[in-house]
Amino acid sequence: MNIPTREDVATLLPQLKADLARLVAIPSISVLGYPEHTRPALIEAHDVVVEHLRDLGVELDTLELPDTAPVILGEIPAPEGAPTVLLYGHYDVVPVGDESKWESPPFEATERDGAIYGRGAADSKSNILMHVGALRAWGGTPPVGIKIVIEGQEETGSAFSTFPPTRPELFDCDAMVVGDMGSIRPGVPTLTIGLRGMGVVTVQVRTLAGPKHSGQFGGAAPDALLILIHALASLHDEHGDVVVPGLRRVEWTGASFSDEEFRELAEIEPGMPFFGTGGLGERLWSGPALTVTGIDVLPVDGAVNAVVPTARAKISMRVHPEQDPTEAQAALVQHFEGLRPFGIPLEVEAAETGKGFFAETSGAAYDAARDALASAWGADTVFVATGGSIPLVSALSEAAPDAEILLLGTTDGFANIHAPNERVILDEFEKAVLAEAEFFGRYAASFETREERP
Repeated sequence: MNIPTREDVATLLPQLKADLARLVAIPSISVLGYPEHTRPALIEAHDVVVEHLRDLGVELDTLELPDTAPVILGEIPAPEGAPTVLLYGHYDVVPVGDESKWESPPFEATERDGAIYGRGAADSKSNILMHVGALRAWGGTPPVGIKIVIEGQEETGSAFSTFPPTRPELFDCDAMVVGDMGSIRPGVPTLTIGLRGMGVVTVQVRTLAGPKHSGQFGGAAPDALLILIHALASLHDEHGDVVVPGLRRVEWTGASFSDEEFRELAEIEPGMPFFGTGGLGERLWSGPALTVTGIDVLPVDGAVNAVVPTARAKISMRVHPEQDPTEAQAALVQHFEGLRPFGIPLEVEAAETGKGFFAETSGAAYDAARDALASAWGADTVFVATGGSIPLVSALSEAAPDAEILLLGTTDGFANIHAPNERVILDEFEKAVLAEAEFFGRYAASFETREERP
């Protein structure tokens, strides 16, 4: 077996760059509800990806679900005795935000300083082309079986997010490569092994039939906003650590950001301390986080002298990858229901939840991927987690419970995904293609070795 070399992949890069520019030029923005005005661009991106895969000889099909962009399904049958690898990606992107903050047009791939800038360049069109490039490196006949799953509504969620367990035969495989991640920092080969789960809770306080003059009634009439503030203040201790009973927190032993990197990434104002204690990985990935993402109160501009009669807040909760999010959400609800700020009960409502993910890293696919990434980057592969959630990963894991799931990709921690000036570094892009191509060969070889054993 002749595994593709660095030189082989380097010859593919000019075409891959052109293919990425073509995809970035398509404003395939997905939005909730999949309205008609977004469909043409999504279909155009879908068709371009299909074209690339068809040119490789992939057997293709399209999955149509209600109110959902079409999902590309593809297959290259496995050679006898070889494993099957499922490759996942998505062709949709988020909106550009404030276009005045972009240094170049967001839907025009612009190369500068060794990177390609544009919406979707990193998240996640270069990851689709990582898959395409790895298959091209093998001339369309890799030594493993291939299944392709590329959707068009990952950024907003859709009927596909929960579909895989209903048709597990479509997703049956030995390993999955989820191309929606990347390196913790440029130059460091990285496998993401954990995704935090999430849950949402709303808390409301109603104390008066309507606002009352603060001069006449303040001091005795119960102020709903003050009560809500006291309730929210109970979530953390004086250091910023979450104190809600029942939320799991353990030490993180993998790689993490340095304090300086995190301060830059989070754009923390000078002189501001971090929340919480312990390592950054523990605070970001293997422990809980509670964020007030919205609050309904009277605005400061136009405020009147009145006791506030009602106030409401929305709390986003992130939890350890292995904690049941429903259980964690129930713990947060119980915490709020047990409070009586100034003797006033709270109205608490549980909203959506999303499962986390934690990979089993002792299998043949992880061994092959760890070695392939280290070879491509010329450095030791590290493990990280992420505080974000990818609900589909849990659905894929449920559909193929014995498959090893690898989260990797072309991007890096400084790629500005979902922000102005999103970019993918060409060196990272090229190395990711090489790593995936090498992975196919190393993984196939591990099965050949297994067959040769007495």
